[in-house]
Amino acid sequence: MSVETNFDGTPYIAFENVSKSFGSLQVLNGVSFQVMPGETLCILGRSGVGKSVSLQHIMGFLKPDSGSIYVAGQEITQFNEEQLLPIRRKVTMVFQSGALFDSLSVAENVAFPLREREEVDEAQLDQIVQGLLAMVGVESMADQMPAELSTGMKRSVAIARALAAQPEAILYDEPTTMVDPLMAHRMADLLQKLRQQLRLTSIVVTHDLRFAYALADRVLFLHEGRVHFWGRVQEFQQSADPVLQMFQVMDEREIFA
Repeated sequence: MSVETNFDGTPYIAFENVSKSFGSLQVLNGVSFQVMPGETLCILGRSGVGKSVSLQHIMGFLKPDSGSIYVAGQEITQFNEEQLLPIRRKVTMVFQSGALFDSLSVAENVAFPLREREEVDEAQLDQIVQGLLAMVGVESMADQMPAELSTGMKRSVAIARALAAQPEAILYDEPTTMVDPLMAHRMADLLQKLRQQLRLTSIVVTHDLRFAYALADRVLFLHEGRVHFWGRVQEFQQSADPVLQMFQVMDEREIFA
């Protein structure tokens, strides 16, 4: 395992020796890592190693069996729902499904976080919504309903809605899975653009190595519930570790199959 610990400043997100089991199945086993403000971390690993479970712990949807979780400078491990509300205003999550409101149009979905804050009038709200939809490339779909959208388009709208909340950090759960290669490439370009323009703290769970290489500052590789690698992308690519090499070979086989 490669772990770099000489960070300057305070991490925005940190796991310290976090473990989580579901019955007899241990998903996370003493997992520790950090994400600095403005940094993009990609979490890699095979199915079932705790990638999405890690995101759910950051949001407070799950509680660890042991260990500590820090978000935005606070230990949230034992926070209740009321205490988690301000954390969830700072950190938002884009789910695989998009998790849009089916009864609201695309524009209404994106406007929802703005209406909750009650800080902008309708004219400003419409302008902000159109700007966000244009940023993610779906401005022509403002009046459509979620049921009319493809999986990839739903995720784009979900990202626009997440940005409307003006978060400090965004968590993405498999943004390129279950979409065609063209949409996967478009999603990668979008997240890269957001990374460059907004510099939000980001964690991306993905199985797509090319996507991770283009986007990440650091890579976290989970294997059998543990941190097998945590470090710079270049270190991951150049590693002689047989587990990492096998993962990269398998990814290449999937690409060219």
